[in-house]
Amino acid sequence: MLIRNAKAGDAERIAEIWNAEIRNGVSTFNSVEKSIPEIEDQIQSRGAAFQVADHAGAVIGFATYFPFRNGIGYAFSKEHTIDLSPEARGTGAGRALMEALLSVAKAEGVHSMMAGIAGENTAGVRFHAALGFNEVARLPEVGYKFNRRMDLILMQKFL
Repeated sequence: MLIRNAKAGDAERIAEIWNAEIRNGVSTFNSVEKSIPEIEDQIQSRGAAFQVADHAGAVIGFATYFPFRNGIGYAFSKEHTIDLSPEARGTGAGRALMEALLSVAKAEGVHSMMAGIAGENTAGVRFHAALGFNEVARLPEVGYKFNRRMDLILMQKFL
């Protein structure tokens, strides 16, 4: 497995992985699927802040970060997203992606990396805790998906 910067040609596979989670999962409260041009734009604008896990020439997961909140006062705090194809889960690809992404973020001067995780996504909470993220807030019923309200857990790691 190779962890590398995403390229525009990866956008279609990233869209497949991301949109499956948007349709079926709770790792995002978003219900609007990502378009290939939208992902291509993110890849271009984020550069090394958009990483993929490549296994035998096929993208099996991705991780990227973006501003945590608007405003210059938040310039050194970022939020990330990570998603893996079903066959990549449990292979170490997620940890490898996050280690690479955190390394890029640290090199770019990021001080604080945030994770927003659905309260019912216990695997996501455990994954982030194993990477050194600490829970800093629980926001009851701020998310809504699948016709139900969901809690949001914020986790943070200082780089």
